[in-house]
Amino acid sequence: MTDNTASSTPVPAPKRALRSRSGLARARRIVVKVGSSSLTSVAGGISDEALTRLADVLAARRAQGTEIILVSSGAISAGLAPLGLAKRPTQLSSQQAAASVGQGLLMARYTAAFGKHGVTVSQVLLTVEDLMRRTTHANAHRAMERLLNFGVVPIVNENDTVASHEIRFGDNDRLAALVAHLVKADALILLSDVDALYDGPPSAGAVRIPEVTGMADLEDVRIGKVGKAGVGTGGMATKVEAATIAAQSGIPALVTSTANAAAALAGEDVGTWFTGRGRRQPVRLLWLAHVARIQGTLVLDDGAAKAVGDRRRSLLAAGIVSVDGHFEPGDPVALTDLSGTVIAHGLTNYGSDELPQMLGRSTRELSKELGRSYERAVVHVNDLVILQDHGQGASTGADAPAGSVETPKTVNTLGA
Repeated sequence: MTDNTASSTPVPAPKRALRSRSGLARARRIVVKVGSSSLTSVAGGISDEALTRLADVLAARRAQGTEIILVSSGAISAGLAPLGLAKRPTQLSSQQAAASVGQGLLMARYTAAFGKHGVTVSQVLLTVEDLMRRTTHANAHRAMERLLNFGVVPIVNENDTVASHEIRFGDNDRLAALVAHLVKADALILLSDVDALYDGPPSAGAVRIPEVTGMADLEDVRIGKVGKAGVGTGGMATKVEAATIAAQSGIPALVTSTANAAAALAGEDVGTWFTGRGRRQPVRLLWLAHVARIQGTLVLDDGAAKAVGDRRRSLLAAGIVSVDGHFEPGDPVALTDLSGTVIAHGLTNYGSDELPQMLGRSTRELSKELGRSYERAVVHVNDLVILQDHGQGASTGADAPAGSVETPKTVNTLGA
């Protein structure tokens, strides 16, 4: 008989955001992400020993009353051997096939490993669109909350079987950061085969960076790529980016190794702690700042660049000098100044075929000549994220009237 309820002596919920890693010991809800390199290898497929160790640690913490959401990579890697593939394929259709085979194998192992502790797990497969559209985002949130209410441990992965290059998160580190916002987690823990962020190659005597309080702490830090198992897609760079995405909008994050999972959950001094700062923000704007696939570029004159970047105003056609790329209404675009510096990302209300005739013209002029549908801003401030290092999160500013909306600035770290 399984027991899907939490312990009768639950971990007390924090009254405020966690200020330090020691607060992890009392966190109410934690998102844990584990990478492919920690669970699988090309030669051996899924490592039952590694997966079981992780499940033991997470089940023990759940028994103490903490809700756990596990974001797990490994589906594509798990599907390589059954398909006779010697390495991770580069062709999208082959990746989709491997994911389709491997996801079932991965979930079967998790079901068995957590089942030994009387814990039920569920499979949650997400795409970018699931978190970006208002209705599907709400559905995903409700589903996750209900699973947690039932005492289930949701195991989340990107839906690699159907996701195309255009609609992918890119890696599960960024997915984990967005899931942490989706479920309003107290903290995000990113696990891999590296125990912390270092100020250089560990093999060359580099020193562990115990805490990151702002982007200045990462200046001149050399950040590695894919892990030693060779089956992942991210590496330390994407973990730092994901931790930064979370931290800049109020959710602290810890980057450490899977071997340190128990110590990390206990709040011990392991890994690299990214201090939460700023306010928790809509997932849609986090996606726009850090994950969205930019489809084109709008070049702004000096006046418009200042209005958008400094005064945080909507972008009007009168301030656009030129347009580059092919995009449709609703697509994400980059806004740059005349020197080519990216000021912001935004969702455009017009396609690249419409904009050339609008450049440099006032809204009143456009409305009179082309119709009232052209009275809209090219990019409304509610669909805009400023990309400058002011150490704050993104905000829709939805409570202010149009034209006076202000959007606090966010940082785009290590590439969007």
